[in-house]
Amino acid sequence: MVLLWKTAGHRVFAPSLTGFGDKAHLLSPEVGLDTYVEDVLALIDEEELTDVVLVGHSYAGAVISSVAHRLPDRIAHLVYVDSTSPQNGESAIDTLPELQAMIDLSARPDSPWRIAPPPPEMFGITDPADAAWLRTILSDQPVRSLQQPARLGNPAAASIPRTHIRSAAVNAEGITLPPVPAVQPNGSPAQVRTLPTGHDCMITMPDELSELLLKAASGV
Repeated sequence: MVLLWKTAGHRVFAPSLTGFGDKAHLLSPEVGLDTYVEDVLALIDEEELTDVVLVGHSYAGAVISSVAHRLPDRIAHLVYVDSTSPQNGESAIDTLPELQAMIDLSARPDSPWRIAPPPPEMFGITDPADAAWLRTILSDQPVRSLQQPARLGNPAAASIPRTHIRSAAVNAEGITLPPVPAVQPNGSPAQVRTLPTGHDCMITMPDELSELLLKAASGV
C-alpha cells in the first residue's frame, strides 16, 4: 500500500499513537483521545506538513476529525476507513454504544482501565497467517480513549472534503456503524466507497484500499 502511494508521488507517514506499536510501553490510564490528537499534531508540526490527507481507520476517525479542527488550514482531505465521524462532544461510546459491552467483557481484571484487543477473526481476518501476524502487534486500548469526547468546535474544518470507505462484508458481530450523512459538512454530497471485505481491509484488500485512498487524495 505504501509503495503505491510513494509511486504516485506522495509522502507517507504512519505514526504510532501513544500506547501502540513502538510506543506500547507508554500505555497508561491517562492516555485518551486528546493524547492521540497531540501525537498526530506533533508529527504534522515536526515534518512541516501541508495539504495533508488524513486517513483514520476504525476508532481513528475520531482522531482525524479532532486534528482537522485543530489545524484546518493544513488538512486537504479526511478519509474515514470503516469508521465513524463523531459530532462535537461525542465520545466513541456515544457513536457506538455497543463498545460499552466490549469494555465490560474485555477489561483486564487487574487493570480495568485497559481492554484487551479482540481476536482478529472478529473483524473478518480469515487467513490463519494474517491472524497469527496480527496477534503479535495488537495492543491493549485504554478505556479513557473511548470515553473522552471529541472537541470539534472550529467552523473552518467544515470546508475540508471527506471520503468514507466502508467494508461491506464480515464485520464484528453486534457492531454496526451508523450511516454516513447524505451531505458533507461543506455542503457537497457524501462520498462513500465500499470494499467487499471485513473491517481490517488494509490487511485483506491492501491494494484495493490504496487505490481508493489515491482517488480520494486526487479528489476523484
